[in-house]
Amino acid sequence: MTQPFAGIRILDFTRVLAGPYGTYQFALMGADVIKVETRGGDDMRYGGSDKSWAKRGLAPGFMAVNANKRSITLDLKKPGAIRIVKQLAQKADVVWENFRPGVMDGLGIGYKALSEVNPRLIYCAVSGFGQNGPERNAAAFDGMVQAMSGLMSITGHPETGPTRVGFPGCDVTAGATAAFGVAAALFQRSHTGQGQLVDIAMLDSMLAFLGVVVADATVSGQRPPQIGNRSYTGKPTGDMFPTKDGYIVLAVMQENQFVSLMKCIGRADVLADPRFQDWDKRIANAAEMRAILVEAFARETSDTWIERLRQADAPCGKVYAVDEILQHPQLAHRSLLQSVDTPHGPITLATSGVRLGHDGAKLTRPPPTVGQHSDEVLAELGYDVAAIKQLRADGVV
Repeated sequence: MTQPFAGIRILDFTRVLAGPYGTYQFALMGADVIKVETRGGDDMRYGGSDKSWAKRGLAPGFMAVNANKRSITLDLKKPGAIRIVKQLAQKADVVWENFRPGVMDGLGIGYKALSEVNPRLIYCAVSGFGQNGPERNAAAFDGMVQAMSGLMSITGHPETGPTRVGFPGCDVTAGATAAFGVAAALFQRSHTGQGQLVDIAMLDSMLAFLGVVVADATVSGQRPPQIGNRSYTGKPTGDMFPTKDGYIVLAVMQENQFVSLMKCIGRADVLADPRFQDWDKRIANAAEMRAILVEAFARETSDTWIERLRQADAPCGKVYAVDEILQHPQLAHRSLLQSVDTPHGPITLATSGVRLGHDGAKLTRPPPTVGQHSDEVLAELGYDVAAIKQLRADGVV
């Protein structure tokens, strides 16, 4: 068996996160992803708190979404570089970029220009607000799209106000949406033989992921509130609770689970309390219900409660720090984390969340240094050593 996207070539102009996350998914599944960078490289190479890796142009945030790719540097302001891009596009299946709308057109390598040299080309454009509409030209960053999409308005506690989610959620959802869009376009091309434009907006992507919340607003006409750590259902037994040494999250949503929960915490008497006879009453008396649970969980450690609750079939989970969950034995069975060698030592990265029965995601190549594969890629286009040397002398590469 071969990997799902073996034989697919992607010309990747993306940088930072919203674009590279999507192309990374293809690289993990066997696509040949050629990352086109300036001489300085992707800005993500140099950020973050780990200065030793950042000085190498391999900051953890960059490496997280750029392994398995090849890097070539081109000065897109030079005609020679544009000629190389068009040559690469002739042999590519996908061109992927996340500039503001119009930037690639201005360089002469937008969808219209490149589709003329390769009608089968899939061209994926990721931007903040899409290729049309009044906001199309606005710069977009994850935090502002979290704010504009309504994501922040439903995150956090009413008493403290809106807050961001703890990772670049809008960047990642845009990248995942783009990956699905490109996969769909490639499949459609297998029927039609034609390429097409895949137009991805960060704002659209996040609202699509918020579909359940959007439906509340469109169908019921209500403004979704901030609910803190409470379950979306509003049930007080779906919430976070402090324990003797940390926190756990309950997800008790069914009647039989509620009965088991009350017996497990030694409060079978609650089952006869008229305030808690059904879910409507439990929600109406949520503060009283929470007080009972808070008092109970404070008596033991998180691990003790997890063991007892699971034996009672009352769904729950421990609140782990990221470094803690990475050591969980469950991950050892899933191959989500994979390691690859670099000149500076081995690194371990998260790969794809998709598990296939045949030849799925593989981490095979370390994240590239800036322009690491320029000569290799140019040689594949037919440039000899002298020609490549001249391109470097002219500042094209």
